[in-house]
Amino acid sequence: MRELQGIFFLFPITLCLFSQSAYSQLTQNYYANICPNVESIVRAAVTKKFLETPITVGATVRLFFHDCFVQGCDASVMVASSGNNTAEKDHAINLSLAGDGFDTVIRARAAVDAVPQCTNKVSCADILAMATRDVIALSGGPSYAVELGRLDGLRSSATDVNGMLPGPDSSLDQLTNMFAVNGLSMSDMIALSAAHTIGFAHCTTFSNRIGSTVDPTMDPTYASQLQGACPANANPNLAVGLDPVSPRTFDNQYYKNLQQGMGLLKSDQVLFTDTRSRPFVNAWARSEAGFQRAFVAAITKLGRVGVKTGATGNIRQNCAVLS
Repeated sequence: MRELQGIFFLFPITLCLFSQSAYSQLTQNYYANICPNVESIVRAAVTKKFLETPITVGATVRLFFHDCFVQGCDASVMVASSGNNTAEKDHAINLSLAGDGFDTVIRARAAVDAVPQCTNKVSCADILAMATRDVIALSGGPSYAVELGRLDGLRSSATDVNGMLPGPDSSLDQLTNMFAVNGLSMSDMIALSAAHTIGFAHCTTFSNRIGSTVDPTMDPTYASQLQGACPANANPNLAVGLDPVSPRTFDNQYYKNLQQGMGLLKSDQVLFTDTRSRPFVNAWARSEAGFQRAFVAAITKLGRVGVKTGATGNIRQNCAVLS
């Protein structure tokens, strides 16, 4: 989500992409008569990818977030630039999206299309939503029912990305406002932020916190460890785990880390330092079950953002090519 390098912009609340008329058409059994085994097909492909490359988890979850916050959950982030069109994936922010996320969706889509009944019947957007649920479950997080029936978007432009994604130094107000644009509450934002319990961050995204003057909200021992892992003038591709305790397990350790001043990004630690959001952090640090319930509710709402149905979308034969 906010974890990797790039230039980030913030913007005022404008139009909410949370269209009830569109997302109300999503159903858990959407493909029952179209491609009845789609979820098991996707899960098998995702599991194989996960076993090959654990980084698949963070990469896929981040891809889903970056997709949904720009033009809605329509797989527009997967489209390749062509001709005079620079697509979303080539915006400066999205250049840091790990290729393993894209590859997960591509593999799952190929597995689905290999079944004659399912060929070109399942959208890339739905496959990304299912793959996201599956990588979360595979890494120890909750498994949940995914609402399906999204179509793929008909456009993908890098200009649409400007101002749509939060940055690593965002304040609580900035984060809350940006999520509110997409119909998500402060508690939804704090729950979804726990996706930073997995994955990695480039040193450049938090180097300003561990320089000659260490951010006072950061635990000194943790800051010293980070200074060793990310020395000044380090390779810009150098990265460290977002969660120093259990970086490959999707759990509530994220909140426990914040309580100890071990939030890697400023936009993570602010969830504990700001008294308005601290009660959520404390509650979910105490209760894994409570966190999981909140996360499932929040990611379900995220999956409804800007859903394309009817004439507003289609099913791409190739996830990378608009059709």
